[in-house]
Amino acid sequence: MGANVPPRAVVFDMDGLMFNTEDLYVEVGSRLLARRGKQFTRELLDEMMGRPTKIALGIMIQRNDLDATVEQLETETDALFPDVLDAKLAPMPGLLELLAALAEAGIPKAVATSSRRHFVLDCLSRFDLIGRFQFVLTAEDVVHGKPEPEIYQTAARRLGLACSQVMVLEDSEIGCRAASRAGTFAVAVPGDHSRSHSFEGAAFIADSLADPRIYTALGLRAGSS
Repeated sequence: MGANVPPRAVVFDMDGLMFNTEDLYVEVGSRLLARRGKQFTRELLDEMMGRPTKIALGIMIQRNDLDATVEQLETETDALFPDVLDAKLAPMPGLLELLAALAEAGIPKAVATSSRRHFVLDCLSRFDLIGRFQFVLTAEDVVHGKPEPEIYQTAARRLGLACSQVMVLEDSEIGCRAASRAGTFAVAVPGDHSRSHSFEGAAFIADSLADPRIYTALGLRAGSS
């Protein structure tokens, strides 16, 4: 993509990028492990972050030598999450303003996440966001999850664009690697949970979704919405 040609669409990761769900995963994961006399560590979070649920839970089992299956942990997770979402789910700073600016400019947008569809739609629906996106891609829509580039290649194809014409916003090293390998205009937007990650391949590392550099790269004026 030429230096003066703005991306023509934006694809958002979800967990830790759109919502504070990485913090909530830590809470739920801590409860799962506490039931088994184990602790949820920062190192474990770094290994799990950005990966499809089944793979992430497999890592949790392996690293803690748990006598449990992925399916058992999925069932427990699904039972714990609704109350946590009710109490603590929140959009990340700058999300709603950026979505409004993109809508005003007529720039298409989509979601591409490693989470499962029912969880993604639950989170989006709580802020009436499902209809704001052209489509939502989840773990169920790809064969090879992040850090493989498939989900972002699929998103670009669905948008009718070359990968280089698509801005991807990601908060994790795993996700940013997927976006970079796909050949997209990858922008890292780390949160407190991922500031120590490596974001090699990112066009730049934004301070938040309100970072003026995101707006500038898209040919938008920050705060214009």
